[in-house]
Amino acid sequence: MTDIPRPLFIGGALRAATSGETFATHNPYSGEVLAHVQVASAEDVDAAVTAAAQGQRVWAAMSGAERGRVLMRAALGIRARRDEIARLESLDGGKPIQETPEADVDSGADCLEYFASLAPTIGGECQALGEGGDAPWFYTRREPLGVVGGIGAWNYPFQIACWKAAPALAAGNAMVFKPAEQTPLSVYILAEVLSEAGLPDGVFNVVQGGARVGRMLTAHPGIAKISFTGEVGTGKAVMADSAATLKTVTLELGGKSPLLIFEDADLDDAVSAAILANFYTQGQICTNGTRVFVHADVMDDVLARLVARAEAITLGDPLDPATQMGPLISPEHHASVLAHIKRAKADGATLVTGGGAPDDPALAGKPFVRPTVFRTEDDGLALCRQEIFGPVMTVLPFRDEDEVLARANSLPVGLAGGVMTRDMTRAHRVAARLEAGVVWINTYNITPVEMPFGGVKQSGLGRENGRAALEHVTRIKSVYVEPGHVEAPY
Repeated sequence: MTDIPRPLFIGGALRAATSGETFATHNPYSGEVLAHVQVASAEDVDAAVTAAAQGQRVWAAMSGAERGRVLMRAALGIRARRDEIARLESLDGGKPIQETPEADVDSGADCLEYFASLAPTIGGECQALGEGGDAPWFYTRREPLGVVGGIGAWNYPFQIACWKAAPALAAGNAMVFKPAEQTPLSVYILAEVLSEAGLPDGVFNVVQGGARVGRMLTAHPGIAKISFTGEVGTGKAVMADSAATLKTVTLELGGKSPLLIFEDADLDDAVSAAILANFYTQGQICTNGTRVFVHADVMDDVLARLVARAEAITLGDPLDPATQMGPLISPEHHASVLAHIKRAKADGATLVTGGGAPDDPALAGKPFVRPTVFRTEDDGLALCRQEIFGPVMTVLPFRDEDEVLARANSLPVGLAGGVMTRDMTRAHRVAARLEAGVVWINTYNITPVEMPFGGVKQSGLGRENGRAALEHVTRIKSVYVEPGHVEAPY
């Protein structure tokens, strides 16, 4: 990595920030500084919004097919640099190199390809308001909002940048994107690839910094919409700030999702789903099914299989292909996860496995937490109500379908959920009753770009991915056409 602080990306080119401030981004595994990054000032944000507005007029004037071709070329550019991006995500975020090529890079490229294919199809409807050629009629236009502000999260930085940019750009918007401070590097590659693919200057801009810069975006009168991914409290603040200028918002927030394992489930599959729902990306995934409700008849069998699988997970250097779980994002977050574990023990939850640092002396002093499984019958514990965002699973017994659904739906969040059963009638019945934006049947944490993604209740507003995403980056204009004469009563 270079010692020269990374600048901003505004108007199609790298541009030095005017604030004079920088921050460091660290490798979570080694602790070393990967790069220093320049912090945007209000003047820089203004410049980015101005460049975005200018570029957006050029971009929106292009046909959907032309915009689609640019996005498709960008997807190919991402795939050509797959190994480079994946390695950078592992260095900056601590994620195993086993994960990042597919879960981060391919997911981003898939999203650009998908919305490239939809760009020529974005349109309205038309309807006659009577019979005959002289009847009035109307048509609607789906128009871009203008400039969209994107605020990313640190757990999937490249993927999230693509998920926010692709639908917005496909619809003819421009974007000013702010990545999370902890993982600010891979977005530069996205900006470079989009520019090389033919995106007009100013249509995708990058500003860097923390919450202060994020608030500059949410308050800026030149931004029509904010798309934010992060925790619930911050999402509420984003929504409140956006209200001053009546911005539309898409909020992809946190959860405390339930995974229901019924007595007739394939238990190997059920345990695999629970592992994916808790330990992938070190448990740092907002959809994670951290409340695993297991039918009492199979509880002992499920726990035994979970312990065997969890204790076999390999922790280590994220760049080692054998590593299955890397470090948490930072020492501060590591301390937070350990504090949750300590409180769960004090509150009386039974620690089944894990619960602390790994024994490997090579990992001593690094922000690792062993895959952790608790068992409890008390849904009221903080362990069962607060999002921990680490490799901490809670297993809870149940007997009755109605009972477990009431417990699953008892929290104010509703991002995701899962049901494991061979009874498809029950599977669809339970899926219909779960208060969640995404439900998986007989799997977990699979997020194809074709499928709308987002939460209900306090887990968010709006949707990313799928055709539904286009509804949140466009506005409808209705045009009434009168082919005859205008009649007035006076």
